[in-house]
Amino acid sequence: MFQYSVRRILQSIPILFIVLTLVFVVVRVLPGDPAVAALGDYATKEAVDALRIKLGLNDPLWKQYLTFLWDLCHGDLGTSAITGYGVAAQVKKVLPHTLELTVFGIMFGYVFGIPLGISAGVKRNTFVDYFNRIFSLLGLSVPAFYLGILLILVFSIQFPLFPVVGAGEFSDLASNLRHLFLPSFTLGLLMTAYITRMTRSSILNALREDYVRTAQAKGLLERVVLYKHVLRNALIPIVALGGLYAIVLIGSSVMVEIVFSRPGLGKLMVGAIKQRDYITLQSVMVIYAIIVVIINLLTDLVYGLIDPRIKYR
Repeated sequence: MFQYSVRRILQSIPILFIVLTLVFVVVRVLPGDPAVAALGDYATKEAVDALRIKLGLNDPLWKQYLTFLWDLCHGDLGTSAITGYGVAAQVKKVLPHTLELTVFGIMFGYVFGIPLGISAGVKRNTFVDYFNRIFSLLGLSVPAFYLGILLILVFSIQFPLFPVVGAGEFSDLASNLRHLFLPSFTLGLLMTAYITRMTRSSILNALREDYVRTAQAKGLLERVVLYKHVLRNALIPIVALGGLYAIVLIGSSVMVEIVFSRPGLGKLMVGAIKQRDYITLQSVMVIYAIIVVIINLLTDLVYGLIDPRIKYR
């Protein structure tokens, strides 16, 4: 397990390097001049040229790339050409809100999705199974922003139980959780649909295996067979889907942050796109890329914990 973990961590380094390179290239092929976007269409040519020199836009692409990597290794995300503030300080301020939203959304997805999937698989072709399948189908069909608006109408306007906008303060745990519930529940319901369907499918496949029939023939209790033998072997595809959908969840959090007017990386990125602030946009995309690589790494490591037979080859 230790060697497997070390090799997976080392393998993530070139992957992260490739992703960062793609982020650097994508940002620089966007249309428009960042210097003109920062100063406005009526700026003088001298002012635009001076800002391009200050931002290093006149340097060769390879030099810009090396500077980008060097600054990133030192934790320097640059300075916004629009606001004049350091991007690292802005990211540090909003990143915790995005992380807590994503983590709680994933927790909701697993807490509700696994039990629903187990009940649907064990009680196949019954009312419980049909209900869970219809529920998961609705979850797959409803966009995150639309579901968020529906929850606001019901739980914030019709029944004023939760705040509509904002994220609360971390110093006030009760306020923070009240602001967090609806946005994370929105993402959690969407993830629940995926986890429910995958859990049902995995449980049905595991129930057909010989080791399940052997355990049942030995007279083991049904709950022992289900949770000790069936569920543990069915967790591999469930964890795989959870890792993949966690990445989708981060993308969905952009719309959820806008709907609920929450501070976060998504809202920061949308603002950077509107203002054509390519330095902030590049930095936010870098943070997203790092988060995605970390999620993939953690997913692979969890494989080894669930099933010791998994080895790096």
